[in-house]
Formats: sequence, C-alpha cells, structure tokens
Amino acid sequence: MRNNRKMSLTIAAGALALLTACGGNADSMAGHEGTGSASAPASTSASAQPSGTVNDADVMFAQMMIPHHEQAVEMAELATTRASDPEIKELAAKIKAAQDPEIQTMKGWLSEWGKPAEAGMGHGMPGVMSEEDMKKLDTAKGKEFDRLFAQQMIAHHKGAIEMAGTEQANGSNSQAKELARAIETTQQTEVTQLQKILDRL
Repeated sequence: MRNNRKMSLTIAAGALALLTACGGNADSMAGHEGTGSASAPASTSASAQPSGTVNDADVMFAQMMIPHHEQAVEMAELATTRASDPEIKELAAKIKAAQDPEIQTMKGWLSEWGKPAEAGMGHGMPGVMSEEDMKKLDTAKGKEFDRLFAQQMIAHHKGAIEMAGTEQANGSNSQAKELARAIETTQQTEVTQLQKILDRL
C-alpha cells in the first residue's frame, strides 16, 4: 500500500507516552449520536489555533492519531472499488469524510505547537493493521472484502477509542480533548454498526 512505508515510521509515533499515559477510559464516552454530527464540530476548524495549555499527552495524541486516521482513510478508499455491501460503502465514505478533516486539524495543531507531525519510535499503536493485514484487504473483493473490512475496522476503531480515552484522561488542551471525545463517540457508534453488519454478512 502506498502509505505502508510511511506508516511503519509514523506508527510508532509514541508508544512511550501511551505506556506512561496508560489508563484512559475507552468506554466512558460510548455515545450513540449520529456519525456525521458527532465529529463535525471538532473537525471544522483545521486552521484554528488550539486554546489553552499543551502537554506531552496532547502532542502524542495528535502524532499518533494522524497516521492512525490515515490508515483508516486508506482502508475506506479501498471499499469504493472492492466492497459489495451498500452499507459498507456508505460507512466507508463517512469514515473518510470525517477523518480527512481531523487529520488536517491535528497537523495544524502540531504546527502551531512547534512539534513534528511524525515521531518515529518503532512501536505499534492500538488497532493499527499490519502490512500483511492491509495486503489481505487490498486483494479481497465482494463479500470477502466486506467481512474483512468490518473485522479490521472494528479493531482499528477500538484502538482509536483507547487512544482517545488516554487523551481525555491525561491531556490538558481543551480542543484536543474535545476532538478525542468526538472520536470516541463517533467511532463507538460505528463499531456498533460494523458489528451488526458483520453479524448479517
């Protein structure tokens, strides 16, 4: 995949802070709001300067979530030509539409904070697919793709929810924590939807 080489460098964006900032509550914000509305407020201000103080947890959250989101977008793009289930295609389009702006928002924050967008440490992030996983998804088609996409995206989203919980527990920047809450709420809703899809496939 075109992002895999980059992913291998950025995936490790911060296992140190994840280890030291462990203990995020991944399930505390499992809301059921609509996918589109849940993330819209947090992802529409890509150029806005984050307010308040910034700590290491905020920086690590952005540095880790950017490549995490980028892989989800890559997975969603595959669904446009490989998925056969209409609900999978629709959900994949929503994932891409929500996460692309969030990537730009977080890149803008890191620029404002004077921090690099990448911080390679050689560690994996929760829920990230391996290169082998991505190759399997890339070669799958039809119902085989639909099942694999649902399984992989559930795992991917659960990883993002864990990271978002860590940011809410340990971050200090109000906008970063707001985005973390939106990610947690939106992706928990999508996990529920993906599981229902998987159950009927």
